[in-house]
Amino acid sequence: MAHYPGHKGGFSSGRSGAAQRSFKRSVSKARSRGIDTRSLAQKNEALENQQKKNREQAQGSDDNRSAYLIKQATQPIIDRNNSHVPLTYFNIVKLKKAERFSYSVEDYESCVVPATGTIDLLVGDRVIEKVGRRNNNVWDEEPEGVYVPTGQTGEIICLSDKCEVFIAGAKFEQTLEPFVIRPDDIDLVQYGSDDTKTHRKIKHILGQKQVGKVGRLLVSELYTVGQGGWSGFPPHKHDTNRSPDETKHDEVYNFRFKPKNGFGMQLLQSENSSTGEAFHITDSSSFVIPAGYHPCVVAPGYEMYYFTILAGLSQRPLVQYFQPEHAWQIETIPGIKDMIAKFK
Repeated sequence: MAHYPGHKGGFSSGRSGAAQRSFKRSVSKARSRGIDTRSLAQKNEALENQQKKNREQAQGSDDNRSAYLIKQATQPIIDRNNSHVPLTYFNIVKLKKAERFSYSVEDYESCVVPATGTIDLLVGDRVIEKVGRRNNNVWDEEPEGVYVPTGQTGEIICLSDKCEVFIAGAKFEQTLEPFVIRPDDIDLVQYGSDDTKTHRKIKHILGQKQVGKVGRLLVSELYTVGQGGWSGFPPHKHDTNRSPDETKHDEVYNFRFKPKNGFGMQLLQSENSSTGEAFHITDSSSFVIPAGYHPCVVAPGYEMYYFTILAGLSQRPLVQYFQPEHAWQIETIPGIKDMIAKFK
C-alpha cells in the first residue's frame, strides 16, 4: 500500500513542438476523411494568440518566464507498472487558459475527466469540444469525460480560466475507439441510509453503460451523502482471481472534502490479519489499494468525495469479496445490492 499526500500537479505551459506536430497530424487525418477542419484551425489560431499574450505578460519576470516555458516536470502520481498497483495509471494535470498538455501511456487505456474547468481534447483525428461543466469543485455539476484508447495520444486544451484534470488508466493492450461521456451517459446509484451511517451516491463515468467500448477500466466518483459516515462498507476486497467469488482489481483513490479542511480515515486490513492500519486522509490525498479490506470514513461535519480508478487483471466487471464477519450487513444496508451489481 502507499499513501500519496496532497498532490500539486505540474503542467506543460504553451504548445511543445511535439504537440504542434500532433495537431498537424490530426488536421491531416481529418482532411483525408473529408472532415471540415476550418473550425479546428480557427480555434487553434485563437489559442495560439492567447498563448502569445501569456508569453508577453510573462516577459517582465525571469521567474515567471521560466515557469511558463517549463514542461511537465512532475511524474504521474501512479505511473505505468507501479510496484503497488501495476494495472493502474493516474495523473492530475493543472492548466491555465490556452495551455495544453499532451500524453500517451504505452499499453494503457485511459479516461480524461475534468475535476474542474472546461477543456477540448484532441485524440486521434477527433476533436472533442467543451468537456467539463464544473467551476469551483467536484460538487458543482455532473462529471464529463473522454475515453482515450491504448496507443493514442490525448492533447488537453484548457478553455476556462483554469482547470484541474484527472487522467485515469488501466493496463490493456488492444486499441478501441475514443468516445465522450456526457451527463446522460453517467450511471448513478445511491444507497445506504443516515441510520446505518452508510449513505452515499456513486456516479459511474465508465461503468455498465460503456460495456463493449472499454477494455479493463472502471472510473467512478463516490460521494458521501450528508456529513460524516462510512464508505466502502461492509469491508471488502478484490485482490485475488477466484471466480465466481472475487476478481483481481487494482484500485486508486483521490479524495476531496467539503469544506476543504475536512479529513477522513482510510483503513487497510490484510485477509490474514486480525487488525489493520489506519491512514489520515485530507483534501487531495491519493491512496492505492493493492490488496486487503479497505473501508473509509469521513469525520462528522464534513462531506467526502473520492475519484475511483479500478483496473481488472483478466476482466472488467468487479466482483467484491466481503469480510465474512461483517457481510451480514449486506442484508441491512438499503440498496447496497444494487450498488454491488453496478460494478459487475
